[in-house]
Amino acid sequence: MSIWGIRIFFLVLCALGGYAVSQVRPEMIGDGSLGVIIGFGFGGLMVAIDEMLRGFSLRTFSSVTFGLLLGSIIAMLLDRSGLFQWADEREMWLIRLAMFLGFGYIGILLALRSNKEDFSLIIPYVRFTRQNQPEDLLLLDTSVIIDGRILAVLELGLIDGVVVVPRFVLRELQQLADSADRSKRERGRRGLEMLNQLQRSENTPVKIHEAEVPEETETDAKLIRLARALNAKLFTNDYNLARVAELQSVRLVSITELAKALKGTVLPGDVVELKIVREGREKGQGAGYLQDGTLVVVNDAMRLVGQTVTVEVANQVQTGAGVIYFAELKNP
Repeated sequence: MSIWGIRIFFLVLCALGGYAVSQVRPEMIGDGSLGVIIGFGFGGLMVAIDEMLRGFSLRTFSSVTFGLLLGSIIAMLLDRSGLFQWADEREMWLIRLAMFLGFGYIGILLALRSNKEDFSLIIPYVRFTRQNQPEDLLLLDTSVIIDGRILAVLELGLIDGVVVVPRFVLRELQQLADSADRSKRERGRRGLEMLNQLQRSENTPVKIHEAEVPEETETDAKLIRLARALNAKLFTNDYNLARVAELQSVRLVSITELAKALKGTVLPGDVVELKIVREGREKGQGAGYLQDGTLVVVNDAMRLVGQTVTVEVANQVQTGAGVIYFAELKNP
């Protein structure tokens, strides 16, 4: 049943309740139609309050309740401390009202600005988890889903856990897929396709997390807040997000860095098969690329453009863009 179906059902119950009260206690509500109107009005008021509290999460409600309780306790202690014995009874109610409102307001603000670690200093924090549920949660951002290499990593069993995709990340992918820009549209559609393949995979469970994190407006901040709340590993290829997450002590995995770490190393003297795809910078040179995209410059290979040859690596040079290998034809 949808949320509006529940609301309509609640309004009908309130209207019937108002009519029932008018029949049982006619001295309170004389006319039955008036009881229906009053009941319906009460239900409408509750629905309006519900609509205003749409972005009000359970965590926010708990924080507000705790802050209000703490402020009320402080106000009550001050009221009973005897500091206001000089005030007469006509002024005391105004002092009490000001104290309860003021300290309640301050308590609510402090509770909303605090995080889980702050509350754990006051109330012992105990986390209960299901024993049959894997403890590792893998939180994916948009860049990792579009990249697609996470699918191969999970299928190979290099990383175990439950894949968590927040609802706001899924919504961002849908917005990219509907974009008028062609490149963004292709990236969004690729991300949705990668996500569908993840969900069809039998090796790793995928969960869509419904948390919206209304306290934050930026997607990166939402991901960091959710990763800390779930104690999850954040998977991203976004350099800026990775640096901010590291500063906030969030467990982080970069698929790009992982691929670099697993990349095969070619040493001088190794013999490799290489396709010459273009001319080199110097006269007579040809150039090709290894499977990982590393540039290899081959002497006396300009005439072999378009052919696959066997080369022997002579040396390597480290540049700002990466490593460049220089090689000689094995069988010139």
